[in-house]
Amino acid sequence: MKTPFKRPLCPAFTLVFALLLASGPRASAQAPVPDSPAIEARAHAMIAKLTLEQKIELLGGIGNMFTRPMPAIELPQFKMSDASVGVRTWGPTTAYAGGVALAATWDTDFARKLGESLGRDARARNVNFLLGPGVNIARSPLSGRNFEYLSEDPFLNATLVVPFIEGVQSEGVAATVKHYALNDQEFNRHNASADVDERTMREIYLPAFEAAVTKAHVDAVMNSYNLVNGVHATQNDFLNLKVLKGEWGFQGVLMSDWDATYDGVAAVNNGLDLEMPSPKFMNAKNLVPAVKAGQVKESAIDEHLLRLFRTELRYGFTNRPQFDPADSTYSVADRPVALQGALESITLLKNDGHLLPLDPAKVKSIAIIGPDAYPAVTGGGGSSEAHAFEPVSILTGVANLLGPDVHIFYSAGIPDGPGQKEVVAQADAVILSVGFSAATEREGSDRTFTLPPGQDALIEAVAAMNPRTIVTLTGGGGADTSRWLDKVPVLLHTWYPGQEGGTAVAQILFGQHDPEGKLPVSFDRSWDENPSSKWYDGDPKDSTTLNTIGADGKPLNYTIEHIKYGDKLMVGYRYWTTTGKHPLFPFGFGLSYTTFSFSNLAVPASAASGSPVTVSFDVTNAGGVAGVEVAQLYVSDPSAQVDRPERELKGFAKVRLDPGATQHVTINLDARAFSYWDETAQKWTIDPGKFTIRVGDSSENTPLSVDIDLR
Repeated sequence: MKTPFKRPLCPAFTLVFALLLASGPRASAQAPVPDSPAIEARAHAMIAKLTLEQKIELLGGIGNMFTRPMPAIELPQFKMSDASVGVRTWGPTTAYAGGVALAATWDTDFARKLGESLGRDARARNVNFLLGPGVNIARSPLSGRNFEYLSEDPFLNATLVVPFIEGVQSEGVAATVKHYALNDQEFNRHNASADVDERTMREIYLPAFEAAVTKAHVDAVMNSYNLVNGVHATQNDFLNLKVLKGEWGFQGVLMSDWDATYDGVAAVNNGLDLEMPSPKFMNAKNLVPAVKAGQVKESAIDEHLLRLFRTELRYGFTNRPQFDPADSTYSVADRPVALQGALESITLLKNDGHLLPLDPAKVKSIAIIGPDAYPAVTGGGGSSEAHAFEPVSILTGVANLLGPDVHIFYSAGIPDGPGQKEVVAQADAVILSVGFSAATEREGSDRTFTLPPGQDALIEAVAAMNPRTIVTLTGGGGADTSRWLDKVPVLLHTWYPGQEGGTAVAQILFGQHDPEGKLPVSFDRSWDENPSSKWYDGDPKDSTTLNTIGADGKPLNYTIEHIKYGDKLMVGYRYWTTTGKHPLFPFGFGLSYTTFSFSNLAVPASAASGSPVTVSFDVTNAGGVAGVEVAQLYVSDPSAQVDRPERELKGFAKVRLDPGATQHVTINLDARAFSYWDETAQKWTIDPGKFTIRVGDSSENTPLSVDIDLR
């Protein structure tokens, strides 16, 4: 959604002592209860008291971030908030390492913990609907919102989104999975059509939404701005009626993104329950005549309201205040969660000569340079931008860890004052913090693959001054490193680490924490090598005209740009492993301060097609320090009767091991782990024959493999 207004805050709101409230009875969080005859009866009774005009009035939001109240049925308004990496809308908050950083943790337990923390933060701000998580596929590193989303892989996204949503909703807050669907670029997002075949949609772009609905039972879904195969998502019958509400059985509220509705009649008839932030199209002026003319059934309007009322009743929103004075707006308890996310996500990509970890006892002087070193860069820009109370920059985090006896030199750019190049050259190490920020990677526009202007030159200049230069790179995905990667010994990717990022970077650099992050996206050497590059922009000659009616009731024509998903299934590592080519850094890759080995892969020789398959293996810490490994399981289908990617992620396990320790890992594979979408049969299909199970630490390093025959 686009960035909403910033609500003015009273001065007392920002005072910590005024925020740590503990008076009054505690209104304990109410996780959603199952639908029941009582809820159904009450929802129908509420509708029975409304006129047609009142019903239509409830189909649109009010005040930018609220559902509309209705005094006739004693229905209050309910509050929403942006929330990809923090409860953003209502003032300062806890800023977490969320989105792509969450994916880089590969940690389902942390996903649940993060969801619970966001749920508590939401309740402390009286928020009923949290407008997250975002689960769109990182098809290209250019997409301006990749940092809000998760990964390039549908299985990883689906696996992480379930505990995240369960965590949010366990705190009595409805999560909203978004942006449904194929919102994989930010340019021209209102008028761009993602044109994609159904198999690609089912296998790559829909599984995370499917898991959110069928496994996590998410209570709200947000449609995207873009069109899908020529039809806007908010009025797309295939997405909304056939798949979401039909096949998946979604029972919650389908809302628009902000100003993403384009035709009130088409939206009502094709599944949209709630137009946000206001009823520009789904209003009485448009819909009353449509009902009288038979273009819209009043029963369809009733169904939209039933979904809204049932959801509100599941949570008890109508019976209790959402705000609990025992909750902390300034959440001291959630600061460790923010730190954990940063520590688990930061990914070590290069460590020549084992320069890291640095020994704090041997560091007497350090230079900290670059635009992202200070102030803290917690997240990207747009509606997800969470403003933290006390964000810790890399400069601050390193200074806090080293203490007063170490000389620290800081410069935002190339040091050029008298004697400064002498200081940088003689420093025991240089931390060079570069990359993107809320100003250069944000909602509403795509970013460049190259770093922001001047940063390549800065890295080259500093690396020439001191060979012990450590580059920390901020961003939602890969970037062009070709000018300088071979000139620096260390590259540490920090994603957007939230408010505790500086503390986490310092702990990792100085060996207090083993790097845990694993790439949730492949890193390309160049934009031209990215598998989506030649399909990313639409061709003007393929543009079409969409004739519709504007909010003012007058004819309005849109020029629709068609983005053809010619890369089909070959997204990210699927392309690299299928073609036998190699990216700069592969999906799943990340270095540690220790080493791990895999052994004893056990898979049954054969199994009945569609039955569960149990895979087990051992992971051993073969190094000298405690560390963390993410064991990844990929499935290959060489006997398939259709073209399939050479391998696909179908399981993973995060393992924490002391030196010399071994852990036995068991992963259960269901039928979907071996299936593809058969467009002719319109179902998930397994072709009998040989499958190969591969286990390792990245999409390109799978030292264990064994075949299984599915009959």
